Amino acid sequence: MSGEVVLWGVSLAVVAAIVLPYGLAFRRRRHADRARKEEAVRLGIDRPTAQYPFIDPRRCIGCGTCVEACPEGDVLGIVGGVATVVNGLRCVGHARCEIACPVGGIEVGLGDVKSRSDVPVMDEWQETTVPGVFVAGELTGMALVKNAVCHGRKVVDRIAQRAGSSRAHGAVEAYDIAIVGAGPAGLTAAALAREHRLSSILLEQEADLGGTIFHYPRRKLVLVQTLEIPFLGSVREGEYAKEDLLEMFQGLTQRASLNVRFGQKVADVRRTNGFFKVRTAGVEFPARFVILALGRRGTPRKLGAPGEEQPKVMYQLTDAASYEGQRILIVGGGDSAVEAALGLARQRGNVVTLSYRREKLVRIKKKNEERIEELFRRGKVRSLFNSEVTEILKDCVRLRVGDKPMELPNDYVFVFAGGEPPFGFLRQIGVRFGGEAKTDSAPRAC
Repeated sequence: MSGEVVLWGVSLAVVAAIVLPYGLAFRRRRHADRARKEEAVRLGIDRPTAQYPFIDPRRCIGCGTCVEACPEGDVLGIVGGVATVVNGLRCVGHARCEIACPVGGIEVGLGDVKSRSDVPVMDEWQETTVPGVFVAGELTGMALVKNAVCHGRKVVDRIAQRAGSSRAHGAVEAYDIAIVGAGPAGLTAAALAREHRLSSILLEQEADLGGTIFHYPRRKLVLVQTLEIPFLGSVREGEYAKEDLLEMFQGLTQRASLNVRFGQKVADVRRTNGFFKVRTAGVEFPARFVILALGRRGTPRKLGAPGEEQPKVMYQLTDAASYEGQRILIVGGGDSAVEAALGLARQRGNVVTLSYRREKLVRIKKKNEERIEELFRRGKVRSLFNSEVTEILKDCVRLRVGDKPMELPNDYVFVFAGGEPPFGFLRQIGVRFGGEAKTDSAPRAC
């Protein structure tokens, strides 16, 4: 056998040893993505409810870079040689897929909101169908602290362009901006208003700052990403504990000398004689512009089960460490429910059960999924899928699991069934939603 034949044989063997395993792994991934897509369609989780990646199939080369870049794990997949949304409910708008795509074939946003009944109609500056009333943060349909801060900046920059010509003259004294909600969007807006030398008042219905973050469980990690906040500068840490982030917001309030009024739930916003009257309980605040940074959490949604009015039934968990040796039922299948289960299962002597009406957890973050699956395997948390609470008694809870009744000994019930968002309030003041008015644009991830 000649040396040339041996050389070719060795070369082919080396190539086969490298290429064949890669090809087989590639094929397995594509089969797995196709199976995940089919399951997502069956479960109804392939259609996103908020922000999600728009993929241009004409540009996509099927490289899978976007799939690998996504922190949530299974939002995207490669099906038929093209990237596609698999689990749309998991997308929270990180936009890392957009950044990673080598051909610029992905854009993260809300898409056509003209038919979205849960998103206010707004222009490119996030001004609603009520001229002078803007929305920022979660109300736009975009999640993440990063987007909230971006919205707060964009809206105030727009108002600053118009404020000079809108200043009233005469006897009426009014704030330039009334901001409703002291979460990341509202605080950023108030701080930037200060930089623009615009007078503002920040109205918060709770007793503290933070908006939705204020209600997170103790020590919950919040994804922040790099962003710029007025008076604080660049924030570069990837994640912050809830308490650290709230401390940062407190520092912002003090540095910028923000005019914050706590315990002020806004009941109405009406335009009168060229300016708005923002009314809370017994108080009216006049303003030339209004920014609604309310969030979407709203009033907690109840189960409607007999016995739900008992004091042992709660709708948020702020300090898991205060519960030990308790029999606890958690109702829900989202991140809030799973994070409550994770926190409570770590406390000494707790017996934790998670009840969810669907057959599996389908809309939680990848990290939460990995952690809760581990607790399921170890028996630290008991899962009851396809279940529904039928009655809550003093010492137990009755459920229907599938078509069979069940009774669980119980001390506390935590309900995480979502909330009734403040859409009724927005409609009351004249803000229209998708399907009710025309719009030419929509917000996108910052």
